[in-house]
Amino acid sequence: MLRQPKAVWAVAFSCVIAFMGIGLVDPILPAISHELGATPSEAMLLFTSYLLITGLAMFFTSFVSSRLGAKKTLLIGLALIVIFAAAAGASDGVGAIIGFRAGWGLGNALFISTALATIVGAASGGVDNAIILYEAALGLGIATGPLLGGALGSVSWRGPFFGTAVLMALGLIALLILLGRSPARPEPVRLTATFAALRHPALLTLGIGALFYNFGFFSLLAYSPFPLEAAAHAAGVAEFGAHELGLVFFGWGLCVAITSVFAAPPLTRRFGRQPVLYAMLALLGADLVLLALGSASLVVLVVGVIVAGLFLGVLNTVLTESVMLATELPRQVASSTYSGIRFFGGALAPAVAGTIAAHLGAGGPYWFGAAAMIIAIVVLVAGRRAIGHIDRTEPETAIEEATVLTAADA
Repeated sequence: MLRQPKAVWAVAFSCVIAFMGIGLVDPILPAISHELGATPSEAMLLFTSYLLITGLAMFFTSFVSSRLGAKKTLLIGLALIVIFAAAAGASDGVGAIIGFRAGWGLGNALFISTALATIVGAASGGVDNAIILYEAALGLGIATGPLLGGALGSVSWRGPFFGTAVLMALGLIALLILLGRSPARPEPVRLTATFAALRHPALLTLGIGALFYNFGFFSLLAYSPFPLEAAAHAAGVAEFGAHELGLVFFGWGLCVAITSVFAAPPLTRRFGRQPVLYAMLALLGADLVLLALGSASLVVLVVGVIVAGLFLGVLNTVLTESVMLATELPRQVASSTYSGIRFFGGALAPAVAGTIAAHLGAGGPYWFGAAAMIIAIVVLVAGRRAIGHIDRTEPETAIEEATVLTAADA
């Protein structure tokens, strides 16, 4: 597996950095709020703009990549991330950073939609080894994003943005030099293909369920830095800044990465996909209730956030795997449609969390997140006939299995 062409390592390195972007800004949200005079609600819009544009772009990435080819799509996505990450770091107002994060989301959507195909096409030693390498890059990025954000953010809130721009620029240069000819272009995808896919009952059911799940997901991810900081100060912890927040969310990301790869497959083989979905949504909801009840306790918040990663990793993989198996649509169309729907839930949660906390107290966003888990379960149970066949079908190839994991953590 380790004896790969240089081009494969260049793409894998870029994958790590791209997936870091999910949790990179989490540790610096309180610092941005303090130093730029922004409210927590305004600071959390960094997630909203990123996820909203990522979700919208997902409806069109299959159309774009099927016409430009993998290499051009990868390079355009990387270039956009470099430009907008650097621009965010150079900004002096939270409004500008929110706007540049939106551009970052567009670049990330283009990049992650084609990275897998590029690695598989260029790798040696068989598809299985290429997939393992790709999954390792994905997990490493998700886990280390908050850690890097905390380390650079302890110097300055601008550090994570500039650090990402530099690393992605190196990845862009590496791809330009090392990446050879693109794999053969896939069958062209119609511009309206992802919108037409919404008419499929199984895909729509899973997408709406995932929308509410992602509301709870990002209620935890985007909002938690603020009650964590407040609880630390109330407990008399003198030093609890970006570095400490980065360590907390490193633990969270590590749990997400481990269970998405190593726990989800055996659980679904043993119990089936629908029972696992119901169980994990219920457990995540219970975790959010405990966070709501213990929102003033630093210990409860730290443990609750990290433990939530265990459930999130399984849910990400199983939900998206179910989407891949639920329809006869082309995999990239089904994945893009599903991702476009679910990211709207992720974009909505940070936008309203601050307002909810102002009216209902620090535990308010967690209560709403727990309620969203109940709604997600109700949606899936109501549509169980449409999605019943997901427990009777297995992924056909290792490439499809990796596509599942990619979409899950994108």
